[in-house]
Amino acid sequence: MRRVRTKLPMLPAVAVVAVAVAGTAFAVGTASAETTTTASDAALVATLDQVLANSRLAGSTTALQVRDATTGSVVYSHNADQRVIPASNEKLMTSAAALEVLGPGYKFHTVARYSGTKSGTTVSGNLYLRGQGDPTMTYAQFDAMAAAVARAGIKKVTGSLVADDSWFDRTPLGLDWSWQDETYADNAPISALTVAADANFNAGAVSLVTKPGSAAGKAGVVAVTPANSVVKIVNKTVTGAAGSATSISATRGHATNTITLTGSIPLRGAAKTSLVSVQDPAKVAIGVFRDALKRKGVTVAGATTTGTTPSSAKTITDHASIPLSQLLPYFLKLSNNGHAELLTKAMGRAKTPGSAGSWSTGLAAATGALRTLGVDTGKITMGDGSGLTRRDWLTAAQIANLLQRAQARPWFATWYAALPIAGDPSPLVGGTLASRMRGTPAAGNLHGKTGTLTGVNALSGYVADRSGRKLLFSSVSNAAQSNVSDILDTAAVAIASSGGPSAANLRARQLPPVPRHVVTRNGEDVECSWVPGAC
Repeated sequence: MRRVRTKLPMLPAVAVVAVAVAGTAFAVGTASAETTTTASDAALVATLDQVLANSRLAGSTTALQVRDATTGSVVYSHNADQRVIPASNEKLMTSAAALEVLGPGYKFHTVARYSGTKSGTTVSGNLYLRGQGDPTMTYAQFDAMAAAVARAGIKKVTGSLVADDSWFDRTPLGLDWSWQDETYADNAPISALTVAADANFNAGAVSLVTKPGSAAGKAGVVAVTPANSVVKIVNKTVTGAAGSATSISATRGHATNTITLTGSIPLRGAAKTSLVSVQDPAKVAIGVFRDALKRKGVTVAGATTTGTTPSSAKTITDHASIPLSQLLPYFLKLSNNGHAELLTKAMGRAKTPGSAGSWSTGLAAATGALRTLGVDTGKITMGDGSGLTRRDWLTAAQIANLLQRAQARPWFATWYAALPIAGDPSPLVGGTLASRMRGTPAAGNLHGKTGTLTGVNALSGYVADRSGRKLLFSSVSNAAQSNVSDILDTAAVAIASSGGPSAANLRARQLPPVPRHVVTRNGEDVECSWVPGAC
């Protein structure tokens, strides 16, 4: 099956035409009368055909499009207009839309206010904590806000401590999210007032670190971050013999904040980290804040409750998050689902400021932004911001359109740098590509976004060939009978290996081997970043 390199004019949107080559019709975008095929590109076309002929792809829908990033010319196209489920390649769409709608400088705000009157060190009224969905609110941030309340001269609040999460709607979970993943941080409920488990800003979750006890047979030692009195820990772990296997498992009971840890950890063995979602992020966040207030000498006489901050309330402190430009590496390199959904609802709030941010308003805002970026939104469906739902549909050609058009946006350099870089072991550089394509021409070169669900693999991004020409590509595979990320990696390595003096001799058999790097959890394929230490 042959593919051609077709020159594309730079247009706001790409129309579709059919070009027949060797009896096969396929969509390549808007074509000019001129078709140029260099010997190098002809060899790349043949090589990619060989890669996609792998028997493991039999029965699947696998799409791939490659373009010259500078001119937009299509170098290779296979099933590029077939609608496919993108998994976390959906985050390319969401992140670009967020940069358009919110801007790189966008910050989430968490604000403490009080109602009533302040006399001396006493507030006669309520203390409110209002969130806007900040995923970077760690234990330290809540501690700093409590310290700011104390510095404002407040020692006692006679009323209640009120959690205000009304910035967003109170729909916590996305459509079609898998019930069996309820425990995990990558499926955490979405709330405008939330708490981060760790320095990677896994919002709506807690981090549980299990260490061995003092002797074999004794219980393991579990530490919870952020420390709080809302989540209940049931520790059923045991310390195993030195050198035995680690088998720690953490499960949160349905619709509860009770987390049970079971399994064994070997004596003198390495600590095991588990990231677990919480049932009600706002409840946990306000609990962490209340504990912090107590540490700072601030007493709240009333109960902890939920409500809406009155417009007459007086501001004590307003905590601003890091800007979106700095959040992006945590979002994209670590494929953070919570960040995607929080940004989606934030886009909805920004576009409809009179109503709570929601998935419906946020996805409408994202779709509009993508349309202006040249994505044919008639060919895509956005069911959430992260790619967890299987109601997300798009085409490789539309991802390629986004990659093409994004290069002209003022935020492109920030976005490009936030994409995982193949083969780089640093978590916040290589991200989900840290262990992939090492020792190949793609290593340290390819900036791309992964996508992984059972039956779905995706890889899209930018890579330079051996001549220095920048190429962009999108590859998505659905319904293969096993994980095929290594085949998509091989295609990416082929693209990076093209160009240069000997490029006309490129063949699939000459490519460096690409090992399979598959991470599973409960028998399901997942992004490696969703399992601590797996990348």
